[in-house]
Amino acid sequence: MPQAEQDSSVFRAIADPTRRAILDRLRQGPAPVNELASAFSQSRPAISKHLRVLRELRVVSEQKIGRKRLYRLEPAELKDIADWILPYRDFWQQSLGNLKSYLENE
Repeated sequence: MPQAEQDSSVFRAIADPTRRAILDRLRQGPAPVNELASAFSQSRPAISKHLRVLRELRVVSEQKIGRKRLYRLEPAELKDIADWILPYRDFWQQSLGNLKSYLENE
């Protein structure tokens, strides 16, 4: 998959709130699918589909240990997204700083 298409796909993947919640949980460390699924009202097969999307984009990895599947965050695939967002963060911080200065001088 070309890099631009990969980036676009990762953006689409993290646009889903369930997938973002899964990634947030995996920041704490690896987790088996049953533990991940227990945090959601969706069915386990639905969570497995979300995990498949994230795995295909290499945002998470899967390790089979016996009958269990352990999922782990692979943050390197999110670096390009973070790099793209960073200037917007700086923009908003500067804009809020300017607003604060303006309001303090009023």
